[in-house]
Order: sequence, then C-alpha cells, then structure tokens
Amino acid sequence: MSNINFSNRVEISVIDKIAHVILTRGSKHNALDMKMFYGIRSAIRYLKKDKTIRAVVVSGQGDDFCSGLDVKAVMGSKTAPLKLLFKWLPWQSNLAQYVSTGWRDIPVPVIAVMHGRNWGGGLQIALGADFRIATPDASISIMEARWGLIPDMGGTLPLRELVRLDHVKELAMTGKIVTGEEALGYGLVTYVKDDAVKFAHELAESFMPLSPDAIGAAKRLYNKSWWGSAGLALLRESFYQIKVLMGKNARIKAHNQTHEKQKPFKSRMRW
Repeated sequence: MSNINFSNRVEISVIDKIAHVILTRGSKHNALDMKMFYGIRSAIRYLKKDKTIRAVVVSGQGDDFCSGLDVKAVMGSKTAPLKLLFKWLPWQSNLAQYVSTGWRDIPVPVIAVMHGRNWGGGLQIALGADFRIATPDASISIMEARWGLIPDMGGTLPLRELVRLDHVKELAMTGKIVTGEEALGYGLVTYVKDDAVKFAHELAESFMPLSPDAIGAAKRLYNKSWWGSAGLALLRESFYQIKVLMGKNARIKAHNQTHEKQKPFKSRMRW
C-alpha cells in the first residue's frame, strides 16, 4: 500500500483494489480553498486512469466531511473566483463543478462517507458520488443562500435525480440544515449508519465478486440515460451490453459461476 498526496489536501491509499480518498484539511473542517479544489481534481483524474481499482470511498479527516467554501481564502483573492468559474465551453464543468461532477466519470462505484458538517460545496462533492452513507447526526445543508449565492458546483445534476423539485427549492432557498436521518427522507443520502465508515467499506467490498466491466457499464448507462430520450436509453442498453459481453471479464465471470476455483478479473475496460 502506498499513499499519494495531492496539493497537501487530498490523500489516496489503495487497499485490496479499493481506493480510499481522504480530505486532509481537518484542522480547517476540510473547507474548500484553492489547494483543496486542485487536490480533488487531481485525485479524480488519477483515479479515472487507474484501471485496477474496483471502488472508491471518499471521506473527510477530523470532525467534518467538508464545511463548504473557505470564503475568506477564496473570495479574498482577486484571481481565485475567476479560476473556479472559468470554462472553455459552457456545457463543460469548470473547476468548481468538477469536484462534484468528476466522480460521476470514474467507472467504478464511488461512496461518500458523510459525517459532521456537509455544507454547501461539501454537500455538492458528496452528491457527485454514486452512494452517500451518512451518520444519523450529520449536518447537511445546501447553504449557499446564506451567502447570497446559488449552488453552482455541479450538484444540480444529481439533485434532479434524487430529490423532489419542491424539496430542492426549499432547501436551496432557505439554506435549511437537516440531520442525516432527515436527509434520508429527502433522498439526499442513500443510507444512515452509526458506523458510516465501516458500512461504506462493506458496500465497497460487495462489488468485488462482480465484473468490473458490467459495473462500469451500468454506472455509465444510468448516468447518461436517467434524463433524456427513451430511444437513446435503449440504444445505450444494447451497445453497452454487447461491449460487456465481448470483454474478457464476461468470460471470467461465466467461468467463476460454474467452477470452484475462481479466476481474478482483468483490469476494467475503458469507458
């Protein structure tokens, strides 16, 4: 096992093909300064290229997952807001959005562990994951309204998939803070567990016996097809299925279902 550090803000360690991503600015509640934005972006790009990992668990060091934007550090700079918001093409993610949307492009399950404060940008980072495991007393809020702002870090994409429109409006317009238990009722989190870290690891382990190609295809299929035309969804189903069936891992999965001696899966295919 080796640890990789990005911008002195994000650390990755890979154990048994599960990548553990830790936000390491715990003394500042993992608040998002520019180094944190760059660190998360670099970590996501690194994980996208690593074909050996099978799952990702994202957590925060210290008392909070992420308390949101470090307003003093970011807004006190003349150039930082421009660096966060700049984009070459309007439909692509800028740096601020990528720390949420980037997780969706990693073709393995991404699990966020939500404890302590998950406010503003912190919540949007977690929303980019495929699954969110929160502690019962986690503090969760779309808090940008309290700063006279709107959520602009890519969280709109998963919110429209997870939460009723009227509930999203209420949460975003008021900056209301909810607990992990309340967030489950809204659809903001997947599970609420006292030991969220342990449960997240158990969930990550549950993907290990399955074909990484099938998992990657399922993630891509639903992320692209949840909203859009029925015809394109059906096309993707057929195309992705053919691609999975033609891959080496399909043959390995078939072998493992009928033989006592199990073969290890090959590195996942490129998506």
